Amino acid sequence: MAVNRIPHAGNPPSEANGAAKPGIESTTAAAPKGGSFELWLPLIINIVLMPALAYALTVFVIVPRLRNGESGESASKSTAEKSAGTTGGKKDEMVKTKIVAPLSSKVLVNLAGTMGTRYLLANVSLVGAKTDFKADVEKNDAQLRDAAAGTLSTKSIADLEKPGSRNLIRTELINVFNSVLGEGTVVDIYLTEFAIQ
Repeated sequence: MAVNRIPHAGNPPSEANGAAKPGIESTTAAAPKGGSFELWLPLIINIVLMPALAYALTVFVIVPRLRNGESGESASKSTAEKSAGTTGGKKDEMVKTKIVAPLSSKVLVNLAGTMGTRYLLANVSLVGAKTDFKADVEKNDAQLRDAAAGTLSTKSIADLEKPGSRNLIRTELINVFNSVLGEGTVVDIYLTEFAIQ
């Protein structure tokens, strides 16, 4: 005859004399006495302390370091300007005064990858700060137009349709013009006409 060997839920297994079998622990002795709060305590501490630690780290460590980094750069710039003396004042005047010098004619180039069927027409004005800037541009006009044509002819239609392509072209042209006129001579350019046909 079959014997049911499944112990009852609330009763510990026992032998005929009432003692527990060796190697089998009682289920009632393993239950924590403090209840379920002690089990949840580490989770509650993490939930409360982690945001507080993140806030404190941000306010007292990261933000002051960022402020010190910015003020450190400002302090070094102001120290350099003070040590420059009168030359710093001249630089400030030069930066404030913009001299615009347009190229003598428009730049017309075939676009790359179109086999001569599409072209770009651009009118470029250079911006500088030196007093003799216009004279330098007029003296080197042919070389500047050639440099602009060389740079613009490497562009394809896909390059020109990208967002921000005009700013990239501006940066490239400023670098090319500065290689002709001298570093830092051209501070900006205006593309007064920019047409793709």
